[in-house]
Amino acid sequence: MTEELTFPNGIRLLAAWQRGEPGAAKRLREIMDAAIDGEYDAQFRTPPPTDRVNLGGSVNMTTLSLLHDLYGFDSMEVYRGDADRYVRTTMMTRLLLGMNKMYISWAVYALAAEALGQETMYPDKFPPGADPDQPLLNRDNWHLLSTPDFDSGVAGHIRDLVDSYTRITGLEPILQISAPYNMAADIYGQEPLLGELINDPEFANKLLDHIVDTVHKPWIDHHMARHPNGWVELSDASGSPFFIGPENCKNFSIRAIRRLKEENPWGHRVYDANYRGDYVATVEKKDRRSARKERRAAAPKVDLAALTAEKHKICEDYVIRLHDDLVPVDFYASEAIKQRVPFFAGVGSAEVDRNGIADLEAAKADLDRRTREKVREVRRVAHAIRAGGYTEQMPPWPGTLYFEDISGEASFDLVETAIRAGLEEGAL
Repeated sequence: MTEELTFPNGIRLLAAWQRGEPGAAKRLREIMDAAIDGEYDAQFRTPPPTDRVNLGGSVNMTTLSLLHDLYGFDSMEVYRGDADRYVRTTMMTRLLLGMNKMYISWAVYALAAEALGQETMYPDKFPPGADPDQPLLNRDNWHLLSTPDFDSGVAGHIRDLVDSYTRITGLEPILQISAPYNMAADIYGQEPLLGELINDPEFANKLLDHIVDTVHKPWIDHHMARHPNGWVELSDASGSPFFIGPENCKNFSIRAIRRLKEENPWGHRVYDANYRGDYVATVEKKDRRSARKERRAAAPKVDLAALTAEKHKICEDYVIRLHDDLVPVDFYASEAIKQRVPFFAGVGSAEVDRNGIADLEAAKADLDRRTREKVREVRRVAHAIRAGGYTEQMPPWPGTLYFEDISGEASFDLVETAIRAGLEEGAL
């Protein structure tokens, strides 16, 4: 077997490539060439372990950086080019990093919006995004949004990515698209949509309902008709408590997803797990009526307990804690035990960013401590729910140390530290 697939050889090769060391890019090109040719497909079909904490997450921006540097591909070629190549290079990136759980991710927000006709910007070596100066919808034309052809154009390419991932890895098909609120933010505009939430909430929900009925329901119908065992992972960063507050998250973002889950036979196979910023549900609001006194208004109507309950309604099979939630890890672990489901603990992109590190050794020691704590909590949940009668052996069992976003700007020294902590602490 290729020696770089044994931890930590692969991640140290990535670190050498990042530093510009002679020979590193050449060796990575050889490995990626072989991966593209299908020579590592057997490794990509290795199932995640059931007796230790899984290590997984989002690595598509590292893959983008690699393909740009090694092949000269821009983001259009990476994300809209050959589907098999994208899947295989993404899986290889995961193996080089030392992850033991295969999982696919792509430029979810940009591709989903572009599939509807949204103007999209494709930089050379950075992920694509909706053009904020040219929103597809406005107050005058929002009702004209129509259902796209899911077998052609960008939607057809997303279909091909799902098919390639399923065929190459042997894993269950998973369609990844933006959730209704985030899709609205991309095609209506972030600021205009926020304005509607404040000034005309009835219209805001009418817009979200139109997107649910016109885009999401037929898209998921199409996916499930092709893959009866399929899953749908929605992403809704813009609809998070951090950005729009816990009450708006419940009443707009989560409400729209609940419609999909509750009104359709495949609803139990739809989930969203990327809401972030839960800490805002613990913060009391200042009373703006008094400039002299530090009066505070009542706590938010949707407090942390209520927000957690709402989030569980749209992600029923596991509980996840992301870095930006800023709420103690053990709160989420205890919630997972209460719900009798596995626990995912996030490692944030800021925790492994190479920029602004004053003392690398100190940063590594701090990250090692935090990561081991997270892995121990994932283990604690696994033991507790197994003792309580949880019998599943497939993911999300037994729980995951989830790297939220590893990009080409990550410190591979820090990533290695976190991966090592996960491997050393992960045995159940």
